[in-house]
Amino acid sequence: MKIIAFQGERGAFSEEAAYRLLGHNLRVLPCESFRAAFRSVVRGLATHCLVPIENTLAGSVYENYDLLLENDLHIIGEVNLRIVHHLMAFPGTTLRNLRQVYSHPVALAQCSRFFAQHPRLERIPFYDTAGSVKMLAERRPAGAAAIASHVAAAAYGARILKSHLEDHRENFTRFLLLSKENQVSKKANKVSIVFSTRNVPGALFKCLSVFALRDLDLCKMESRPLRGRPWEYFFYLDFIGNVQDTAVRKALAHLREVTHFLRVLGCYPSAPR
Repeated sequence: MKIIAFQGERGAFSEEAAYRLLGHNLRVLPCESFRAAFRSVVRGLATHCLVPIENTLAGSVYENYDLLLENDLHIIGEVNLRIVHHLMAFPGTTLRNLRQVYSHPVALAQCSRFFAQHPRLERIPFYDTAGSVKMLAERRPAGAAAIASHVAAAAYGARILKSHLEDHRENFTRFLLLSKENQVSKKANKVSIVFSTRNVPGALFKCLSVFALRDLDLCKMESRPLRGRPWEYFFYLDFIGNVQDTAVRKALAHLREVTHFLRVLGCYPSAPR
């Protein structure tokens, strides 16, 4: 059985994403940090880890880009999860007597319209969305609720008081599934790579031109500092294709000629948009 490590408590959005991608026939391993989730796979405590890499509102998760480079793991899948924020509490707490709402600061910020409609409510930042529900389950403070996923409500037996608190319905998080084994599915149609090049005029243009010359569609590009070498960067790139395609093989061979460093992070099926 697959053991999926993720950052956060039981009921985190990462757990919901794992079920969306892989079904419910799996075990989950909550971890206190993204680094711990990566290490659990490296050390054999989990078969896979599922980590967020970007959100349509908040942008990229830079820490996980760095951890992709630090760890010898392979991207074998991805899933896009629509983030739906639910207000939940335990018996005795209703919308009428509610006074405090706990959640992660990002979740609280994404529900600003709800709080504008209920100005009496105090927003209390907490380290984790699902963690706030776990805290309420253990302490049962009067007049307190949490904002989290419906999976968190099920995990801790909370009652959902109100759903769809999020300001923007087009709020999606993209998660990557990572494994020690480099598994390339027959349905794989997306490639993720990381490379670095000299800091000279035209260097990045030359790197990107290897894809344009072969009509390969670039999906996402991110840069991260190359530590110890100021003003130089690692470039992370996602593009449509399969590493077995002739055009992709030639593009990667060409890219190796104009870069200092190149690593294929994974070739996997792209998530439906």
